[in-house]
Amino acid sequence: MIQRIQTLYLIVVILLGAVVPFFVNLWSDAKGNEIFAENEVFVSIAFYAVAVLGLLGIVLFKNRQNQFVVNRLNMILNLFLLGFFVYRSLNLSGETLVSEKGIGMLIPVFSIVFLVLANRAIKKDEDLVKSVDRLR
Repeated sequence: MIQRIQTLYLIVVILLGAVVPFFVNLWSDAKGNEIFAENEVFVSIAFYAVAVLGLLGIVLFKNRQNQFVVNRLNMILNLFLLGFFVYRSLNLSGETLVSEKGIGMLIPVFSIVFLVLANRAIKKDEDLVKSVDRLR
């Protein structure tokens, strides 16, 4: 399980979803207060869901098709989270006082990249197993 590269990619997704958002600020409001994921309930639930789906993807290592589907669902959740951040950043830019966007808004982008890499590795394993089955 751990020797497969997609497991390492999914571990990175879990770390990006469960650890990083609580140490990196997502944005700063007009008063200069830094907003982390723990300050927004929806955002923290979404990041925890990303981490849980990543863990579920690791646990499903024996069933590659289900692992592939769980990773796709995780990508969709990350896209929703990214859409929320884009909406939020567009609202932040309209303030009279300039507020700053944090680097934490890019976490879903990095998660999607690692999920795509994991799905490519899963597809490669599935193709390898199918080619071996053909030889029997």
